Amino acid sequence: MNIKRELSDVDKDRIIEMAWEDRTTFDAILQQFGLKEQEVIDLMRTEMKLSSFKMWRERVQGRKTKHEKLRDFREGRFKCSMQRQINNNKISKR
Repeated sequence: MNIKRELSDVDKDRIIEMAWEDRTTFDAILQQFGLKEQEVIDLMRTEMKLSSFKMWRERVQGRKTKHEKLRDFREGRFKCSMQRQINNNKISKR
């Protein structure tokens, strides 16, 4: 697939959001949107400010969680023990 394929603004926003998420792999983006890792990088480069792109690139480069084969876990979400519970759309007090 070529990056020049028309992506809606909503799709671009979602791809950028997924690329910023630490635990969303490039494989998940490929499966959902058909963009390979290099195409995601190219999209990020064209859609973001240079400083934001450089910050993202530095953050993602070599990160094990962005590559399915390098992960030491397969599924599930990390939740910090200090994270507050959400009940009925209100953040409960500890």
